[in-house]
Amino acid sequence: MPGKFELKTASDGQFMFNLKAANGEVILTSELYTRKENALNGIESVRKNGGASANFERKTSVKGDNYFVLKATNGQVIGKSGMYASEAGMEKGIASVMTNAADSTLADLTQKKA
Repeated sequence: MPGKFELKTASDGQFMFNLKAANGEVILTSELYTRKENALNGIESVRKNGGASANFERKTSVKGDNYFVLKATNGQVIGKSGMYASEAGMEKGIASVMTNAADSTLADLTQKKA
């Protein structure tokens, strides 16, 4: 079972998405976008760039937690992970994005319910 992209409207009216693994865990969160079209382009960029380990920048927070940033080939940040207590956990998160990015379905949660 593949993962899922969830496209949402943020509290300030901007758009963002999460990539969730098949178990429902968020593995990547996007930046904020002013236009829905740009957020959809961001999802396509994750699908295109999320399969290559070289596109992930591994980082350590000031508190010592590990996290990663996914970048497009032009160097622009597409999304980032949550914090991981260990490097091994972070690497599992990267592997999960690489596994789920290309084939994940899209759930558009921006649509108003009637």
